[in-house]
Amino acid sequence: MRKLLPLLLFALVLVACSDFNRALKSTDANYKMEVAEAYYNKGAYDRAIPLFEELVMVKRGLADAEKVNYLHAKSHYLMKDYTLGGYYLGNFIRTFPGSQYAEECAFLTAMCFYRNSPEYELDQADTRTAIDQLQLFMVRYPNTSLKDSCNTLIDALRNKLELKSWKSAYQYYHMRNFQAASVTFKGFMREWPNSKHREDALWLTLRSDHELAMNSVESKKRERVLEAIRSFRNFADAFPQSGLMPDAEKIHQELNAILEKTSTPQGQ
Repeated sequence: MRKLLPLLLFALVLVACSDFNRALKSTDANYKMEVAEAYYNKGAYDRAIPLFEELVMVKRGLADAEKVNYLHAKSHYLMKDYTLGGYYLGNFIRTFPGSQYAEECAFLTAMCFYRNSPEYELDQADTRTAIDQLQLFMVRYPNTSLKDSCNTLIDALRNKLELKSWKSAYQYYHMRNFQAASVTFKGFMREWPNSKHREDALWLTLRSDHELAMNSVESKKRERVLEAIRSFRNFADAFPQSGLMPDAEKIHQELNAILEKTSTPQGQ
């Protein structure tokens, strides 16, 4: 039996290959479709796809063209080829907008971008497209049963964008590039006003503006001190009970002392 088992497996592979090759060479579209669906149902998408690709051309304009295009597009998705999957699923929706498969394909199109969304350190173009596609899906299908799933996915994607924005701002601060840090933290708070990092962002904005003012040339010192004082007020108004308020008050006192020493610019 041990000797026969490899031979039996080899024979099965030969039979499978012969079925595939016979279907690939066949001019009988119905037979080709039957074999392609059998491979699809078994999860052998690498075999199903070449057959469906031929059938897409053969069945164009016929009654079963919709099903062929659907199975072809979904095979790419199930193969985890999310780039081609997204392309073919999107094309299916444009070609068959009234299809019974349209809602599923619209959701899977968004899922392709979701699956392609990289770690936060990398370019987030696919992340933003995934959010757009999920939102568009809910607009197109307001009664979909997938609404909660879409909102959960959008939250996860937005958290990734928020984290990237936060890490970018913090990196400037860590590098002691306080001017860039101040600008980036302020942009972060405009984009993510309800972020869990808001207290830290306001605090580090104050620290950045303080450092920038303290190390400023005289011609810009007053302007930068006033900007740092505004950052203190923003922090104090938002988090008056913060454990960082004693340190913030010390910075505020130091800034006021410097402000008193600087002369008011001419014409102010």
